[in-house]
Amino acid sequence: MALETLLRDSRRNSKFQINSGRCTVDNQQLKLLIATNNAGKLVELRALLNESHVQVTSPSLENIDIEVEENGSSLKENASLKAKEFNRISGLPSLSDDSGLFVAHLNGRPGIHSARYAGPNGSDDDLVDKLLNELDGVEESKRTAYFECVIAIIDDHGEEHFFSGRCEGTISTQRKGNNGFGYDPVFFIPKLDKTMAELTESEKNDVSHRSKAMKQAIRFIDTMGINT
Repeated sequence: MALETLLRDSRRNSKFQINSGRCTVDNQQLKLLIATNNAGKLVELRALLNESHVQVTSPSLENIDIEVEENGSSLKENASLKAKEFNRISGLPSLSDDSGLFVAHLNGRPGIHSARYAGPNGSDDDLVDKLLNELDGVEESKRTAYFECVIAIIDDHGEEHFFSGRCEGTISTQRKGNNGFGYDPVFFIPKLDKTMAELTESEKNDVSHRSKAMKQAIRFIDTMGINT
């Protein structure tokens, strides 16, 4: 709810001009739709986009209520499916990401099925419980894992662009930290001696897979809508 309030306040304080299906702010900023209904992702992506010139909006602010089936065979395909569908419905440049946790001992699982690993209605706690159960008794040296994120953007000309990032770590034996979402409480980053859920927002934005992908994406986003 805090994110939606922030987005509404930001929108009220900006001057929008809509021309030929494009929405710009003060003749410079494009309106960019974050194509996800995941509250945790919305918060992270909005924070990462804070320094860009785009005006960020969300599905709820655009009165869009859809769930896109993520039936691709890779993170890239799933990110593309979501960005294309939200762009088709909204007519706005759209950004979507798909992320996965890849655990070496589990032959890369949960991978592209990370969000639904505990079933379609599984909670974050369910996801972590299943992962820890599958790694029960596995020694620390064999608990290596990485998060990977692929971002897809459909730009103001309808063209598609991709950006990716990765964060290496291990899976801890118990939860630590209260920040983040998903598998963050058990994803341990050795160089920081913390789980992802123990990191501050600033620390996470320095090392996370999503922030690494987004930093590349922002360099492109800040060229969108300029001199067009």
